[in-house]
Amino acid sequence: MPPLVRRYIKTSFVFLVAGLLLGGWILVSEFVLGAWPPRLLVTAHVHLLLVGFMLMLVMGVATWMFPRPARDDARYRPELAEAVYWVLTLATAVRAAAEVGAGLAGAPALRPLVAAGGLAQLVGAGLFVVNMWRRVRMPTVAPPPSR
Repeated sequence: MPPLVRRYIKTSFVFLVAGLLLGGWILVSEFVLGAWPPRLLVTAHVHLLLVGFMLMLVMGVATWMFPRPARDDARYRPELAEAVYWVLTLATAVRAAAEVGAGLAGAPALRPLVAAGGLAQLVGAGLFVVNMWRRVRMPTVAPPPSR
């Protein structure tokens, strides 16, 4: 398994744990303490799980499993695949941290960070699609016959 793929998968596990811990805190807050948490905490919980865990896991596995780019295909760029990882990771972390901070502190100054993180997530996902588009094809080598 290539290092970038391992990084995607391990990072997705970190986001999973963060999302589950935040979800646990939301549950305790509402059902034990009787205080409904701020909406932004729920939004952070959802983004940690859906974008941070699920999307990054899918992107890592897709990067690993999709057919390798054709030798003459210069459109797939490994350096762009690396950049996508960093953009999506940082954007998701910034967005979730800003949502938690804005939700707990009510700090309006953090709201632009929520928007910037969300827009960066869109950019990262779009770059992933652009870079992987040509890899969605039949492999150039036929698989061995099954027995």
